[in-house]
Amino acid sequence: MKNSKIDKENLSWYLSQPEEMQYQLFQNFIDIAKLHYNQLMESEQNKKAGEKYERGKRYSRWGSNPGSIRIGEEKVPVDVPRFYDKENDKTEESEYYRQLHELPMPSDEVLKKVIKGLSQKDYEEVTKSVIESFGLSQSTISRSFIEESKKRLEEFENRDLSLYDFIALIIDGKYLSRDNIVIALGVTITGIKVPLGFIQTTTENSEAVKGLLKNLIERNFRFEEGILTITDGSKGLKKAVEETFGKLSIHQRCQWHKRENVVSYLREEEKMQYRGKLQRAYDEPDYEEAKRKLLEIRDELKKINRSAANSLEEGLEETLTIHRLGIVEELGRSFKTTNLIENLNSQLVKYIRKVKRWINPEMKSRWVAVALLEIENKMRRINNYNKLHLLRTAIKSELNIKQQKVA
Repeated sequence: MKNSKIDKENLSWYLSQPEEMQYQLFQNFIDIAKLHYNQLMESEQNKKAGEKYERGKRYSRWGSNPGSIRIGEEKVPVDVPRFYDKENDKTEESEYYRQLHELPMPSDEVLKKVIKGLSQKDYEEVTKSVIESFGLSQSTISRSFIEESKKRLEEFENRDLSLYDFIALIIDGKYLSRDNIVIALGVTITGIKVPLGFIQTTTENSEAVKGLLKNLIERNFRFEEGILTITDGSKGLKKAVEETFGKLSIHQRCQWHKRENVVSYLREEEKMQYRGKLQRAYDEPDYEEAKRKLLEIRDELKKINRSAANSLEEGLEETLTIHRLGIVEELGRSFKTTNLIENLNSQLVKYIRKVKRWINPEMKSRWVAVALLEIENKMRRINNYNKLHLLRTAIKSELNIKQQKVA
């Protein structure tokens, strides 16, 4: 086998580099794997036949044959050491090679590598840099990803939601190549975050979002015990929630979005001051005190900017839902804003940002579904999830829902 262009002396140097060197390291992943292969072969040769020209061993080095091993999705040609067994008068191939050659290719390896940031163009460039590799072309990778991602999309869109006990639903949109991808994220009573569904739409209009929510209900999304819904204040989202869940939902409007909407009307030198004032008001755990401070800020703003004052007053009560329920200190960090879904959206962008050209809507759906499923596997429970029973009790009390009897 030809020597890898990364020699042994440089291996430890590569592995000790800071994060900004990681992409360069990744570009040479095939060479690094080949280096490990060389070391394994050399180790086996030394064990069986000793150092070169060493005598007295049962086995002798006996040249090599061409072979191949899988490194990721690539089938890479290698030299396979041969040994001569003096006792049995026969030649043998490397046992290490046999084990490596028979390793199965993981069924979802292509999917994971593509969705985690290795675009098809990047893949082709990396494989071209290793001229002796062969086996899978860019088109093969594309077909593999398309087929696997179709399965994941179907799985995502059809999974049964009756298996979960949801207590909160966060809805938000993220622009992706001129389309608004509206995503619904559920939170269970045990604090688990579950991406539930998404739609492609031009705006967050109520009819389109109602279609998304009705699809969740068709897939057995349960809300009989009441559901907390959190949005950024979009009229379309709010109307869709109200018309879908009716009197069984309580709406929390994102305090962060409200704060930024208000200060957007102010001069630059005023923005920092009123960001601080608004945040301190929202940080008050007591509903009455928080509301009093917000109304004082509104009165101040009337004297300097009528539009900012009107913005604060509009929907002010909905920004204090968690305050009114009396659970700010226990669960406010998770439910006063849309941060939970904003974090999901930022991770989604990391997964799909390398796609330069969206061919059709189905391609977008496949990529979004695969990314959401990958993200779901890594999402942590919300803070203080063991206090979520307090939210359920507060919702039932607010909506006058009777406690279900336990048999």
